[in-house]
Amino acid sequence: MSPLSSTEVDLWSRYVHSVCGVQVDSTKAYLIETRLSELVRETGAASFMDLFNKVKADLTNKLQRKVIDAITTQETSFFRDTSPFELLQHKVLPELIDRRAKTAGVGRIPIRVWSAACSTGQEVYSTAIVLKELLTDLNRYDVRILGTDISDKAVAQASYGRYSNLEMGRGLAPAKMQKYFQSEGQTWKIRDEVRALATFKTMNLLEPFSFPQPFDIVFCRNVAIYFSEQDKTRLFRGIARVLAPDGCLIIGSTESITGLCPEFEPKRYLRAVFYQFKGV
Repeated sequence: MSPLSSTEVDLWSRYVHSVCGVQVDSTKAYLIETRLSELVRETGAASFMDLFNKVKADLTNKLQRKVIDAITTQETSFFRDTSPFELLQHKVLPELIDRRAKTAGVGRIPIRVWSAACSTGQEVYSTAIVLKELLTDLNRYDVRILGTDISDKAVAQASYGRYSNLEMGRGLAPAKMQKYFQSEGQTWKIRDEVRALATFKTMNLLEPFSFPQPFDIVFCRNVAIYFSEQDKTRLFRGIARVLAPDGCLIIGSTESITGLCPEFEPKRYLRAVFYQFKGV
């Protein structure tokens, strides 16, 4: 198959940005070729331009969803980078529970968590495991974890909660594996009591969003690195609108929103950096 021409790179770059916000410039033509070559073969397209025309002509948007699945990075693992989950277990959750307990009265203490780019669900289930281990009596708490991702394929796997031996071996200790998953042949499935804490849905972070209740904790890690500065600002200001006044935003270890959202200030706990509204 012929390499992408400059015209094709430009067309695909603008299209990819329009449907999922990912910035792909002329220096990353290889990414388009690598990620979409399988879809070219699957559709019987004669070239990347022919595939582009097929995608644009598809009124069902099924091909558009397949392009999004192919382009968006699904790199993830259980307890990825470890420090955000140490932060969660030893600082953010204990302090949050202490504050919420003072206002909950005799009712269950609410805990709302959003994994904004949850990929295939490992971040959501890692969070759920931390909560299970920290809160000895879950009946005292109203825990709800939402996982969203732009990829239908990723959300489907996350919702089902089934993982290969290779996926399980990335970041998950054997003891946690046995305790929170059940073996099913060559795969492992999340146990029902952990799965019950989470819900999943497909969502484009660059489209307007709102939720019925604010979140106490928002994970938005390693997704905005693919966005333009303008899109990053729009995303994090949107998150600011759905975060509780004393809530916590956790982003990727190499990311920073200083200068993008002046309402937030960075705070440090051991090796982790997180963000809260100024004055919290």
